[in-house]
Amino acid sequence: MIAVTGSTGRLGGRVARRLAAAGVTQTLLVRDPARAPRLDGATAVRAGYGDHDAVVAALRGAGTVLMVSASESADRVDQHRAFVDAAAEAGVAHLVYVSFYGAAPDATFTLARDHWATEQHIRASGLAFTFLRDNLYAEAMLALVGDDGVIRGPAGRGRAAVVAQDDIADAATAVLTGPVRHAGATYDLTGPQSLTLDEVAAILSRATGRAIAYEPETVEEAYRSRAPYGVPGWQLDAWVSTYTAMAAGELDGISDAVPRLTGHPATPLADVVSAS
Repeated sequence: MIAVTGSTGRLGGRVARRLAAAGVTQTLLVRDPARAPRLDGATAVRAGYGDHDAVVAALRGAGTVLMVSASESADRVDQHRAFVDAAAEAGVAHLVYVSFYGAAPDATFTLARDHWATEQHIRASGLAFTFLRDNLYAEAMLALVGDDGVIRGPAGRGRAAVVAQDDIADAATAVLTGPVRHAGATYDLTGPQSLTLDEVAAILSRATGRAIAYEPETVEEAYRSRAPYGVPGWQLDAWVSTYTAMAAGELDGISDAVPRLTGHPATPLADVVSAS
């Protein structure tokens, strides 16, 4: 049996649907079973990451588990550690963790540091594991565009190899259904191109018919322009460091992991936007 977290979200839901189509029996760990997708062979169980007893009960008998990272929060690493500990206690054989490209203790993108801390805890748990380090989601590029058709941020001429969520889901499904071959592996999941935000804006313009442009900001300007949203400091740091990580070259680079794992080429940003 395979257990899947995050099935009410875009990535976990994609994976759960692929497993169901393949006839795989799965348990869906969700905070609200009423929101879980209705899939053949799937049973939804209420178990939040921090609910130790519920997670242990839900994961008993699960050979392989997909751990989609929890929603961004100040205590996300603590939630992750609690889940990993419960998975180990439940006797899970293999944990597949959705991490982030360039995860490191000193990563410019602040949330990539959280992913590195989670990876380290998984390694220390003794569980067999596979890490899927996703680059920025291609689907998220449109969300960077302001109402005036401008992408603003301190990315300079930096690049990101944005990746389609469908490609990530295909890769995750391949690992979940053949985990032994991928034990101990870390895969960088990227799109087929590494793009500047000028290039992203041009692709979005062609795909949507809108006039979209990129205007670089300084780091100080980025903090000032986002401050009115009233988010906590850690969230503001995460937003701004998405761009500064590009400027630092930490989201650049194209991997062949998507085609190797899925058997098909990685999807270009233009195709992702056109299909949305």
